[in-house]
Amino acid sequence: MFDKTDYWLELCDDDIPVARDMLKAKNYLWMGFICHLIAEKSLKAVVASVTNEAPPKDHRLLKLTELAKIDDDLTSEQIDLLGKLQPLQIEARYPSYKERIAATLTPDYCKELMKDTEDFVCWIKSKLEKSQTTTLTPSDSPTTQSK
Repeated sequence: MFDKTDYWLELCDDDIPVARDMLKAKNYLWMGFICHLIAEKSLKAVVASVTNEAPPKDHRLLKLTELAKIDDDLTSEQIDLLGKLQPLQIEARYPSYKERIAATLTPDYCKELMKDTEDFVCWIKSKLEKSQTTTLTPSDSPTTQSK
């Protein structure tokens, strides 16, 4: 794997326990923000692997899937997850949005968000492992994603 790929995966792995801790502490807004970072970093690992270059300074998850050339591989559940995470990147940090976003982050919703984020990272890592011997193809995409 390209050295930058490992770098992004290590950052991603470092953030997973932080998100879990935020979930346990019932700090749901920050848990969501960290989950966005986890997804972003995992996608940047794929971008680094595919391009052999450092990924761009972009936080748009669906744009990163395009740059990683995996946008056609995503399941509808993964697209939904990225759509749920995207608003948490900005809104979690700005006071005018915090109350509105925080109201949507129930304990059950956040547990599901955490699990789905971890599942997404596992899927990304699987794709990266497969790409070491082959190129990333749509056949690498799972047909279903458990919840």
